[in-house]
Amino acid sequence: MNIELWVWLVTIGIFSVVIIGDLVYQVKNPHEPSFKESAIQSSIYIALALLFTFVVAHFWGGQYASEYIAGFITEKSLSVDNLFVFLLIFTQFKVPRKLQSEALLVGIVIALVMRGIFIALGAAFIENFSWAFYVFGAFLIFTAIKILKDTVKDLRPDGHVEEYEGSKLIDFLKRHIRTTDEYHGTKLSIIQNGKRYFTPLMLVMVAIGLTDLLFALDSIPAIYGLTKEPYIVFVANAFALLGLRQLYFMLSGLMERLKYLGLGLAFILGWIGAKLVIHAMHKNELPFINGGEAIKVIPEVSTQLSLSVILVTLVVTTVWSLMATRKAKNA
Repeated sequence: MNIELWVWLVTIGIFSVVIIGDLVYQVKNPHEPSFKESAIQSSIYIALALLFTFVVAHFWGGQYASEYIAGFITEKSLSVDNLFVFLLIFTQFKVPRKLQSEALLVGIVIALVMRGIFIALGAAFIENFSWAFYVFGAFLIFTAIKILKDTVKDLRPDGHVEEYEGSKLIDFLKRHIRTTDEYHGTKLSIIQNGKRYFTPLMLVMVAIGLTDLLFALDSIPAIYGLTKEPYIVFVANAFALLGLRQLYFMLSGLMERLKYLGLGLAFILGWIGAKLVIHAMHKNELPFINGGEAIKVIPEVSTQLSLSVILVTLVVTTVWSLMATRKAKNA
């Protein structure tokens, strides 16, 4: 793909306008979105993301369109995993429902900026070092194993996870900066007795930003396992994040029922990790592996096959989760 600078600027400009407009509206009208409102907005974002597949196909061809839709579905499914952690953060900080929407939106902005940085670094890494695919692949396989272990632990009767990653940093901030115990609307800080105090909402946004950073470490290598084009990586991530706030309120009552989704995400990351390692073997230049020669014992995995595996995995784990929790509820 040969993406001209003006295309990048227009794309970033459109996403920026949408995010800023959403942020301004939320700040002026802090409220808890209804299920209907969330469903409509989420459907619009998903529809736009799917329609963009035809834009990619028209200007750059069907192969890139396949890479984009596979990347979007992967990032969207991984973003659902983010929602479980957001729910945990909001529960621990006792965030009022009407403030959760703004906290999510700011967190999404932070996530998009950080992922933009990771996308640029990842593209440069891949461009200059062919062995980067070994690193990305191994990291995704390691992450898949970790998610699998955490999910199995959560499925046990006594396996409830009570802390999110990054809670130690929040504890450190509480000890070293002045904070209030109460929320003060959408304010991140207030002045009391001539001194500035940060509100719990500020800590919530820090926690969400840190969580986004940790998830970016997983999601960016994952999508680079499906496409090598930075533009597709960015657009797929941007579309996946845009509807995340609405998806949270739409699925907030359903998330506890998606108990086996972690198993599906672990399998998807493991699959993409193996795909990256196989690709690295085909491009191998490391002298201590097969004398620096390519290893083509296993054929490379196509994007179309990966897309099929991702879709089937998500459908199976979602249906399995809903059926299992429904059976347990009726028992």
